[in-house]
Amino acid sequence: WGWDDRPGAAGSSRLRQYDEATASTAKIIPLRPWFDPPSRQAEAPSVTFADAKAPPPAEAKTAEPPSVEPSLREEAKTPPGSTVVIEQTVPAPPLQRGGDRDGGGASGGGGGGGGGGGTPPLHKRSSDHEFRDVLGKGLANARRNLVVVGLFSIAVNLLVLAIPIYLFNMSDRVLTSRSTDTLVMLTIIVVIAIGAHVLMDMMRRIILMRVAVETEARLGGPVLSAAAKAAQSGSSREFQTLADLQHLRAFITGPVLLTMFDTPVSPVYFAVVFLIHPHLGFIVLGSGIALIVVALLNQRFTAIPFNQANSYGARANLQAESMARNAQVINAMGMIPEGVQVWGRETVESLKAQVIGQDRNVLMTGLSKFLRLCTQIAILGWGAWLALETQITSGMVIAASIVASRALAPLEGTIEGWRNFVQARSAYARVKALLLNSPLNLERLRLPRPAGYLNVERILYVPPPNKKVILNGISFQLKPGESLAIVGDSGTGKTMLARMLVGSIIPTAGSVRLDMMDLRNWDPRQFGESVGYLPQDVQLFPASIKANIGRMRDDARDEDVFDAAEAADVHEMISGFAQGYETIVGMDGSPLSGGQRQRIGLARAFYGNPRLLVLDEPNSNLDANGERALAKALVRAKEKQITVVTITQRAALLTSVDKIMILHQGAVQAFGTRDEIIPMITGRKPNSIPPGPGGPPSLN
Repeated sequence: WGWDDRPGAAGSSRLRQYDEATASTAKIIPLRPWFDPPSRQAEAPSVTFADAKAPPPAEAKTAEPPSVEPSLREEAKTPPGSTVVIEQTVPAPPLQRGGDRDGGGASGGGGGGGGGGGTPPLHKRSSDHEFRDVLGKGLANARRNLVVVGLFSIAVNLLVLAIPIYLFNMSDRVLTSRSTDTLVMLTIIVVIAIGAHVLMDMMRRIILMRVAVETEARLGGPVLSAAAKAAQSGSSREFQTLADLQHLRAFITGPVLLTMFDTPVSPVYFAVVFLIHPHLGFIVLGSGIALIVVALLNQRFTAIPFNQANSYGARANLQAESMARNAQVINAMGMIPEGVQVWGRETVESLKAQVIGQDRNVLMTGLSKFLRLCTQIAILGWGAWLALETQITSGMVIAASIVASRALAPLEGTIEGWRNFVQARSAYARVKALLLNSPLNLERLRLPRPAGYLNVERILYVPPPNKKVILNGISFQLKPGESLAIVGDSGTGKTMLARMLVGSIIPTAGSVRLDMMDLRNWDPRQFGESVGYLPQDVQLFPASIKANIGRMRDDARDEDVFDAAEAADVHEMISGFAQGYETIVGMDGSPLSGGQRQRIGLARAFYGNPRLLVLDEPNSNLDANGERALAKALVRAKEKQITVVTITQRAALLTSVDKIMILHQGAVQAFGTRDEIIPMITGRKPNSIPPGPGGPPSLN
């Protein structure tokens, strides 16, 4: 839950009116589910108490900046002869009050409290992604519905007894007494019982369908959010959890779950057979115990093969997704056979394990069916002998056979559907683990809008599982409005560092701080709105250019989209399209070229007037006009006091930044102002700058 203090929101204008006129009005936080998009937050009505006597707002106090100014010395370890890193001292950022938080027209964040006299809370709990609560409430609601299904299942199974009772009375009473009235009354009663049985069976199936749909509706959004967060390291494996959720829904609506609901009622059928005759009861009980043993053996012998089949199948799906993403490359370079070969190896292993598990399951299913049919023969044969001994009637024999069949059917059905149950259980375990372990599940403090102070402190990055150091001892500081260019050879960790600056990768040691707060402690939504990121491989969504620039937000205002396009100097380019900002981008980025996609991605990074801008090779696909537009964009960013970090290999951008860092084998080789570093780069000969401290060490 949170305050809706964005511009245009219903609560925002009322809060401002209270601050200005000191009206006797109290605002209630609009209640909204966690998955409501920001656009729907703006539509939430504010409930007011007209007679509430609220005190006037407290007078805002100016926050004093800390007296101690943190100093950070670059400690990159380089051998003699290398450039010494220049010491920087950056004052700690002052706390920003409501005016700065809500100011800035381009961001779409102006007006909430800037200049209105009110001082909104500096820290606000942000709990938009309480996945534990979502999962807990979803499970609690599902349990309540499943209890109802269980009650219906008891009634359904008890009503089934109407048929053997009807046959028993037909054989022992109607046929002997030749009473038409008894026949009619018994028939009416059993028809009513069958009708009630069918109605309740329909009701429990409908309830299960609702449970399945509600489960996917409740958990679909959290699962996708958690998967997107988990995939920031570059793996899309977590997105398969959505398929797990769909499999869970299919299991809930399938026949296996209903069979399992019928299983607890089996003791009632056993008791009925015992009431007919103890001998018949022991026959059915022994058969039931044998079926339970078969079920346990089935679980033991099929668990490992089915798990292996699922694991190999997931790898095969990842390979297929990789081929889909790189379709142009594999077609252009004739790599289809190799891709199919990799996919085929995983698929073959999956099919092998699946065949082994399925063969064992079929064997156990056949054994259970054999036991059940033998039980039927034993019931009829022994029942006939008891009838000859006049211990029971022929009608009791028929009734015992039917009831025994109903007693053993759920056990046999459970064995047949055991694989589906195991898969559903594994799917639920993966969904639960993803939700409970997601970083989005943690509560975050809602901080003031950042000013743009960037502090990188002794970053060490050792990605698993190869234990090779990618980044070692990276440290620097930037003040708001400063710009930094990071250069270096390929494979030195520049892109990894860029991802780390936007929180996509967590350092093994050290920290990245924005306005003195570690990126891990920022609310993800607020941090994302304060950061612009242009990755090396720009991907656009299949939507309009306007939607892509507006970051797919429903509440994106036209003026904010235009401001972002102007800041990135792409408005003229977009205006040249037949549909302008409404031009639809295809799945493959068509009709845009690589350079045009990169410029649209730059405009998206500028959307919302971010305080930190990280650009990874922003000019890799640009022509001369694009280079000039990018240079203008960097100038505009400096005018707006946006902190900019640029990864580049081209000297053209170096004249547009304040500072330059040279990375070599994951360590800082040189760091300083533009005027200090450019002569080193332009005047050096190949290998004239001494290398860093050897290759990155390996952790053994």
